Amino acid sequence: MTGPELAEAGRLLAAARRPVVFTGAGMSAESGVPTFRDAQTGLWQRYDPQELATPAAFRADPALVWGWYETRRRGVRRALPNPGHRAVAAIAARLPDTVVITQNVDDLHERGGVPAPVRLHGSLFAPRCSACARPAPLPSDLPPSAGPPEPHDGAESHGGAESHAPEAHDGPLDPPACADCGAPVRPGVVWFGEALPSAALDAAVEAASGCDLLLTVGTSALVHPAAEIPLVAARLGAPVVQVNPVPTPLDAICAVNLRGPAGEVLPALVRAAWPDDAVG
Repeated sequence: MTGPELAEAGRLLAAARRPVVFTGAGMSAESGVPTFRDAQTGLWQRYDPQELATPAAFRADPALVWGWYETRRRGVRRALPNPGHRAVAAIAARLPDTVVITQNVDDLHERGGVPAPVRLHGSLFAPRCSACARPAPLPSDLPPSAGPPEPHDGAESHGGAESHAPEAHDGPLDPPACADCGAPVRPGVVWFGEALPSAALDAAVEAASGCDLLLTVGTSALVHPAAEIPLVAARLGAPVVQVNPVPTPLDAICAVNLRGPAGEVLPALVRAAWPDDAVG
């Protein structure tokens, strides 16, 4: 990321009135949340995540799949929003028509100050019945979007994962039963072979079609159809600014490519757009 690139991206952001911020796994990885394919630790190392994240896997072994997602959910709840999440919230506060679209299934945007991101791939914190689709309560260990765990022993509170909380059961775990029909409750995420939720996809396409700037952050641009969202904005004439440490297939369509981690680049971008605003 060079000074002229940051200045140009700041100019585009300052001029925008209807920006879209489109985030991917790299954004959460900076808070210590493993990417989907890196989420195999401990006893889960022997499993292929693509074989756990399917309707067929849940039908075959609900306890195995539910246990894996509960392990991931607990790991997310120990993570803290990073400065990139707070910078996105600062953009949304400055520009009320901002739409935040995320491919991530954690709740770090909400805890970072964005109350209602458009979720293309669902949420670890919105379980539902596998038969009737009734929303189900979360297990009782942590409420949805509760405040982050209290730091211990001087732990940092600006991002990363809190490592001192006791670990709950890690392994196969029977899912709760639906209060209406008794069927197993499933994670509220989009599995391989499933369509994206139509309301979220429609909202994302509408926002990208009407935006005057799209900021894409921490996404590989390889997972479709979500990867089409920046292309929609570009085709309709909106400038696209990309924040990513490495090149992606989106490089060619971007007005500006800012190389670096979101937690460093996004606060710098907000300062470039609005020098009088303070973002950590």
